[in-house]
Amino acid sequence: MTMTTQNLLVELFVEELPPKVLQFLGIAFANVLHAELQHCGLAEPGNYSQGYASPRRLAAHVSAVSRQAADKAQSNKLMPVSVGLTADGQATPALLKKLASVGADASAVPHLKRQMDGKAEALFLDSRVKGATLAEGLQKALEQAIAKLPIPKVMQYQLADGWTTVNFVRPAHGLVALYGADVVRVHALGLTAGRITHGHRFEARLDRIELAHADEYAQRLEADGAVIASFAARRAEIVRQLAAVAATAGPRLTPIHDDALLDEVTALVERPNVLLCRFEAEFLSVPQECLILTMKANQKYFPLLDAAGALTNQFLVVSNITPPDASRVIEGNERVVRPRLADAKFFFDQDRKRTLESRLAGLDKVVYHGKLGSLGARSVRVAAIARHIGAAIGGDALAASAAHAATLAKADLVSDMVGEFPELQGTMGRYYAQHEGIAADVAWAIEDHYKPRFAGDALPRGPVGEVVALADKLETLVGMFGIGQLPTGDKDPFALRRHALGVIRLLVEKRLPLGLNQLIEIAVPTFAGLLSHDPRAELGAFVLDRLAVTLRDEGFSAQEVDAVLSLKPQHLADVRQRMDAVRAFAALPEAASLAAANKRVTNILKKSSDPMVANVSAELLHEPAEQALASALKMLGPQADAQYEGGDYAGSLKTLAALKAPVDAFFDTVMVNAEDPALRTNRLGLLAMLHAAMNRVADLSKLAS
Repeated sequence: MTMTTQNLLVELFVEELPPKVLQFLGIAFANVLHAELQHCGLAEPGNYSQGYASPRRLAAHVSAVSRQAADKAQSNKLMPVSVGLTADGQATPALLKKLASVGADASAVPHLKRQMDGKAEALFLDSRVKGATLAEGLQKALEQAIAKLPIPKVMQYQLADGWTTVNFVRPAHGLVALYGADVVRVHALGLTAGRITHGHRFEARLDRIELAHADEYAQRLEADGAVIASFAARRAEIVRQLAAVAATAGPRLTPIHDDALLDEVTALVERPNVLLCRFEAEFLSVPQECLILTMKANQKYFPLLDAAGALTNQFLVVSNITPPDASRVIEGNERVVRPRLADAKFFFDQDRKRTLESRLAGLDKVVYHGKLGSLGARSVRVAAIARHIGAAIGGDALAASAAHAATLAKADLVSDMVGEFPELQGTMGRYYAQHEGIAADVAWAIEDHYKPRFAGDALPRGPVGEVVALADKLETLVGMFGIGQLPTGDKDPFALRRHALGVIRLLVEKRLPLGLNQLIEIAVPTFAGLLSHDPRAELGAFVLDRLAVTLRDEGFSAQEVDAVLSLKPQHLADVRQRMDAVRAFAALPEAASLAAANKRVTNILKKSSDPMVANVSAELLHEPAEQALASALKMLGPQADAQYEGGDYAGSLKTLAALKAPVDAFFDTVMVNAEDPALRTNRLGLLAMLHAAMNRVADLSKLAS
């Protein structure tokens, strides 16, 4: 810091902010404020900026802020020379009027610059603009920081005058703006800045905290206000306390890991106090997913798990108060959670009184889509698709198990538990299937058929689950494409991109021996006239486009991806092997020349109007270069083909790299479009053979620059 700068603090004190977005609000407020101060010339890009966010405040602390920005030189275009000056160089009335409008007069005429502006010469006036003062710059920066907050929903409220209406995320009650020890009198949301902030609602040593300096903000709030202002520091303190209290609960007990829950709880408390609570062990007879979900979603509690990951009857509460005797707080939380757990137990007990099969009729009453019928009809289609896929992969046994699982997969959607907790769909179906004694692979497939739900999610645990998951996603894709419900821009209401990525991951990572078009052909007939148009070509292209995005994200170049996917490969399981082979080929010294030659061959074959067959008559090979190329193809082609059929794509391309010399010689000395039709056809046939041999793994012409 120099003598001309001071640190700046700005705080908005408000009513409780939305917890799920508090962290983003804090980051945005600090970042925009700092950026706008830079734009005004009052702060440098490298200056330290600290954001604060607690349930009742957003604040920013910016280092080394100037009291006034430096003056700026600017050049103002006035008008074309032909308009501003007469033939003898005197100012025209138009120029004098323009000068007056910018605060200058005729004395500035000799100092005007003449320079080209497009095709005409223009007059420019150089001047200096006085830099913004801190009060001016901060006022603009504060207004922008408030206007650009990512507020999910704005509310309106009236100020004390009873007339003025303010729009903000929550009513604001205080504004602090300190430049070092000085108050900057800026205004926002009907408030005038001062140096007073407020502490914890219940535990502050001082409710009104008068800040003497911008740099004491966080320390004074914690010492006198019982508030940890920093979101990151408060989160770290919660993590520390969770681990410490869990250690007192029993050996090797750990709180459940959930970053979203941790962020939300951090946004709910100003000074955390973690407490250990318990519930009756009898509730542990309910599937732990149900208990964990109700504790996390409804109460914001952290369940405790044992070393095996099993739920215990203990949980952690992050309280916002720290009384000398916490027993009442603990008792209150234990009393509040008990009815929630009792509801979960009731739903579970009631649901098990009915079989999954008995619930299938209920699916007929639930509309899936107006043009595609009910959930019951959808389940029938998924089961039919699963049966065909299962038969193709593993025969009758897998087909029967997959069809059984697919038939029951959606039955839990009409259960009481899933009605209360939709997040448990599939999971509860698996529990109910196990309760009925249904085969284990079918039960797990009921849970796993939703996988992968998101990027990085696990895949189904067994063949039955893989088949049903694939069938479920295919049914969605074919159905939606068949009625024209395609994703547009960033809108994808039916998550078709996610479903396509799921299909890709299943085919690739599980190495399923099924072609993409083959799968689509299996699914289309199950819709029996419901589709308004044929989805085959469009859907196949969509899936390959999703695969292209995935491959580029993995580091493959656009050229490499295009080379492989332009051939529309059907077995996606070997696409990555093809990609690796293309990358290895591109590194060979012969690659550039062969790719260029391949592009030339492709263009010749496209333009030719002669009928051609990838066949060559030895008697018509007159030139030594074409004889050499045909001989090389005859020798290397079978070897490359054998490597290709064996899955050694890199080896196949490396073998074909030896064709560089004969290919170069051919194009140097042989005229393809010979006048003799027989010679021309024979040479085109030779090129067709070359093209077919070189482009089995990928279209190598796509690698040509």
